[in-house]
Amino acid sequence: MDKQTQGKALDVAIAGAGVAGPALAIALKQSLGGGFSVTVFDPVLSREPAKDDRVVAIAGGARRLFEAIGVWERIADAQPIRAMEITDSKLHDAVRQTFLEFSEDEEGEPLGHMVENRALIAALRDAAEEAEVGLTSASIDSYAADESSALFDAGGKEYRARLLAAADGAQSKLRTLAKIKSISHDYDQSGIVATIGHARAHDGKAVQHFLPGGSFAFLPLTGNRSSIVWTERTAEAGRITALSPSAFLSELELRFGLRLGELELLSPARAYPLRLSIARSFIAERLALVGDAAHVIHPLAGQGLNMGLRDVAALAECIADNARLGLDPGAPEVLARYQRWRRADTMTMGIVTDGINRLFSNDSTALKYLRDLGLGIVDRAPALKKFFAREAAGLTGNVPKLLRGEYI
Repeated sequence: MDKQTQGKALDVAIAGAGVAGPALAIALKQSLGGGFSVTVFDPVLSREPAKDDRVVAIAGGARRLFEAIGVWERIADAQPIRAMEITDSKLHDAVRQTFLEFSEDEEGEPLGHMVENRALIAALRDAAEEAEVGLTSASIDSYAADESSALFDAGGKEYRARLLAAADGAQSKLRTLAKIKSISHDYDQSGIVATIGHARAHDGKAVQHFLPGGSFAFLPLTGNRSSIVWTERTAEAGRITALSPSAFLSELELRFGLRLGELELLSPARAYPLRLSIARSFIAERLALVGDAAHVIHPLAGQGLNMGLRDVAALAECIADNARLGLDPGAPEVLARYQRWRRADTMTMGIVTDGINRLFSNDSTALKYLRDLGLGIVDRAPALKKFFAREAAGLTGNVPKLLRGEYI
């Protein structure tokens, strides 16, 4: 094996060509130059980005990361979120009072951006090719490690890398091969996702209703379009997505009304099961978990992708700091630093989103009174609102350089 892998030795190998994997690869190549070898492995690289209707919310820190690595300028149709309205109600309430509002800051910094997933993937691939990242359309099918390298098979060939990053999603094969267990919880909820057209302009405003079945978010896209992320109990979500388009829109109007005029279903409504899952360790020998391979949280705060990009920024900085000194990018101290930086923050966000979901996804009148009181207090406290906005943007605590828009 050694003789075969000597010609294919890499500094960093990355499993997964979604968002986190290519972003990590570009950041490393940008920082460490052509002499530092980085290859992304994923069978999807042999195909064009999927022509689906998924969209992602990009928080302020993640946007700065994309700006720093030259990806953001390649995305033409990012829709700024200029305001957010949060309300708490029951399904048939005649009036839905707004309890909390956020808006862009004094400098005009949006609360975030909505981006079509395929546009983001295409931009990442283009930037990766320009940065001379290796792109191999094969899956990594094995993992072992010795003192100096991770050893793996991909596409029938054997490779060696000083560090292997697993960005291969929630069902991570590498996490399983490394025998890393997860703390997990099934919510018995599903997120219904669809693109909606509407007669009137949204003016960049996002709306989030907390309803007994789960959160309901209406998120602005370019033009007179919005994306919905609609949480229901799994059985109810199955019923709703099986409806005809006209019946589905009737259910949608019951929850959102006609505040933006007549609604139109622009994409099929699909339901995705929701769960909490956090790896008990983000590292193994010569291996680091990144993004969904490390953690999956409830989508009600729109933090899933952004948490993964915080992983990218932290791991890239840990690797670059060592490699720039001529030291081993996959050394135990590099991995230990990455785990200290990211796991506690991830656990905190998982607990917070889990707690919010439990607090709001119920019919309790007493809990509704208490949570609405809390929302009202936050709405009247500018310092608290600013803190929560910065937390959602990924700009509190020990913020990696890339999330501040700085080079590593």
